[in-house]
Amino acid sequence: MERHTPTPDNPWLALRNLTPARIALGRTGISLPTGAQLDFQFAHAQARDAVHLPFDHVGLRQQLSERGRDSMLLHSAASDRHQYLQRPDLGRRLHEGSAQCLREHAQANPGGVDLAIVVADGLSALAVHRHTLPFLSRFEEQAAADGWSSAPVILVEQGRVAVADEVGELLGARMTVMLIGERPGLSSPDSLGLYFTYAPKVGLTDAYRNCISNVRLEGLSYGMAAHRLLYLMREACRRQLSGVNLKDEAEVPSIDSEDSAGKNGNFLLGEG
Repeated sequence: MERHTPTPDNPWLALRNLTPARIALGRTGISLPTGAQLDFQFAHAQARDAVHLPFDHVGLRQQLSERGRDSMLLHSAASDRHQYLQRPDLGRRLHEGSAQCLREHAQANPGGVDLAIVVADGLSALAVHRHTLPFLSRFEEQAAADGWSSAPVILVEQGRVAVADEVGELLGARMTVMLIGERPGLSSPDSLGLYFTYAPKVGLTDAYRNCISNVRLEGLSYGMAAHRLLYLMREACRRQLSGVNLKDEAEVPSIDSEDSAGKNGNFLLGEG
């Protein structure tokens, strides 16, 4: 006697091995199979949890200290998570007490710096917890070789991207890079975003920033993100601008391969 399964065969099923996208989920009648529905609900719960996860700035500062990096903890004008989510404008500015701390630091350390690194929880503290230290390890190693000077790492609780402009302006930094948790997706609750600005000051729009997104193990690697950021820094200083007028044209490092002529090249661009 022939046996039947409740879920019809799906000829696209093999494609699921090639992508995390929700394709070839199958069906039971006119509905999703139970397994696919439960997976979706789990991913949705992970995304919600990432938004509300508290920022472990104590642990992050401890890890930075163990690496020999000074840090400062600041707060945005948003008093708590609830207000932060409802009032994006408050997350873009520093609390007055935090702004005064930066003024005092700048007075004690005149002359400014090349780069201010700002870390904020954003919409996924999970991304910051997982990826800040591994990325900074790769980036600062290469930045030190270029001779860039930097301020202590600035941690901003309840911060949004534009708060880095105020931080950079108060510190007299030529450039800022914001490391921030991006809005979680159903397949990426821990995506870290990098936002780079040359000549930061309060009031700049997104048109003056360059974004490097999806920095995580399943997305853009730490090494590649550091490579692209350093390219933007060098070009920004040479051309004295950032944002829409500064295109990311960094050459992509590739696996070295020997062609028939004995030359190294990109294995994706082999001669055919």
